[in-house]
Amino acid sequence: MSELLNKHIVLGLSGGIACYKAAELCRTLVKQGATVQVVMTEAAAQFITPVTMQALSNRPVFVSQWDAREPNNMAHINLSREADLMLVAPASADFMAKLLHGRADDLLSLMCLARPVERVPLLLAPAMNREMWSHPATQRNMAQLRADGAQVLGVGQGEQACGETGDGRMLEPDELLHEVKKVFAPKPLLGKHVLVSAGPTFEAIDPVRGITNLSSGKMGFALAQAAALAGAKVTLVAGPVSLSTPYGVNRTNVRSALEMHAAVMSALPQADVFIATAAVADWRPAQAATQKIKKDGSGQMPALNWIENPDILADAAATELARSGKLFCVGFAAESHDVLAHAQAKLVRKKVPLIVGNIGSETFGADDNALLLVDAQGADEWPRAPKTELAQRLVAEIAKRIQRS
Repeated sequence: MSELLNKHIVLGLSGGIACYKAAELCRTLVKQGATVQVVMTEAAAQFITPVTMQALSNRPVFVSQWDAREPNNMAHINLSREADLMLVAPASADFMAKLLHGRADDLLSLMCLARPVERVPLLLAPAMNREMWSHPATQRNMAQLRADGAQVLGVGQGEQACGETGDGRMLEPDELLHEVKKVFAPKPLLGKHVLVSAGPTFEAIDPVRGITNLSSGKMGFALAQAAALAGAKVTLVAGPVSLSTPYGVNRTNVRSALEMHAAVMSALPQADVFIATAAVADWRPAQAATQKIKKDGSGQMPALNWIENPDILADAAATELARSGKLFCVGFAAESHDVLAHAQAKLVRKKVPLIVGNIGSETFGADDNALLLVDAQGADEWPRAPKTELAQRLVAEIAKRIQRS
């Protein structure tokens, strides 16, 4: 299901230490099914060799506009016409200044100028020192490049090769991959706001113990990423998991069911879709001990009083937004048996249009899953597949249902 399958991408490298990231990016693009033509400036070749990029792309690397390998000696025309997209990563401050003025004194800048603008998008991934990044000239140049039709991506923040810390780091390969995929991905949720809850909750018994479950959050995080690729603004409310935040997604971390309920209900008024994948604890201790509960030699566990946690999905479905059709709610049912019966009961009980069922013990912590979609018309079984693929398919299905409603 890769958006990059059979796409031809020109990966341009201008001079900068971030060229080392282009090696992993090239490898990742190829693994996603794209063909990659690497074009480097002479400055880039001071940081990483054409031999390395040729080995990773499995194609000859071009550096000079005078390269005689092209029969007509017009590499800037031939290579740009073959491209579905051009990505310059890293794009140095000098290279962007050159593009701004239409200068074309090397092969890469020639190709940027000569590309068919209407069908070959140009993405620029800036990389530079923090002072260069914040300089008014750089900011002015980027604003004009965007006005001229280029997509100038953001930058990361952190420690730089020079030893300073700040903005200006080139985005990481996985973040750049997301930006490239966004160009080709269908955007059925463009203009929509999707709210996703993911992971387990943790209900404290004492300062070191609690009630939780084995949910890893992987399905919810995959859905957040898929929704962002589909053009949506995405808010992710995550329980205690060790997953990295999907690129382009706004994340709120919570711990308990009460915290998750508060975060979801706070974000709900801005949402068009709520996907409740979180495995929320149904019960919590009425009172958590302030100190660790010790064994007393009786062989008995101290009695605990339990309180039922609020039902996040049901409360969301009961809002005026949901009842008026302005909010589309999707629930998940992680069961141990009789998935269909339990999902059908949950559909009626929660008053939502769609429940996605699975066997919790077979999916918690795994990278793949099997899903059962249940609505008022019946059930549709989806065979086991990677969670990333299922997430993209489910997001597309939700988009179709929204459009029909």
